[in-house]
Amino acid sequence: MTSPRDSDAKKRGCSLYLVRHAIAAERGDKWPDDTRRPLTQKGRARMREGVRGLQALGVQLDLVLTSPLVRARQTAEILVAELDSSPDLEVTDTLAPDQKPADVASAIAGHVGCNAIALVGHEPDLGELAAWLIGAKAPLEFRKGGVCLIEAPVVPPGRNCHLIWFATPKMLRGLGK
Repeated sequence: MTSPRDSDAKKRGCSLYLVRHAIAAERGDKWPDDTRRPLTQKGRARMREGVRGLQALGVQLDLVLTSPLVRARQTAEILVAELDSSPDLEVTDTLAPDQKPADVASAIAGHVGCNAIALVGHEPDLGELAAWLIGAKAPLEFRKGGVCLIEAPVVPPGRNCHLIWFATPKMLRGLGK
């Protein structure tokens, strides 16, 4: 049974920050298991600079949900470590590659009451999720370390959300200087 308080939280909606993982090691013989490919040193450094840009924009997160793949988890860990809001971190299979946008939205439903959630994942899935959330016909294209802000009027989010901004990693790094 849903309490009136839960119902009020659903009406509030939330801010969703979709974050593509940072620059990772190249696929190949060194990393035959794609799930284990880590971020490069350059990827880590650029992500830290990008997070400073998010801070300059006033981003405060309650929660970071991340794909279980190493490169996404490492990106999420940088977000958590570098943001002043010190959000909680949760690994979820619903952000692994080849998941349906509706399944991701359902997973967000388990976090009613969070005002701001980052979803760290992969392309083309994040682009498809963003398009699904805002009712677009074509996926948005995320660069490695790119972030967009989508406002969801209700939780769980549906196809009635609003794209507020979409920043490339270079834009974020520039804001963080």
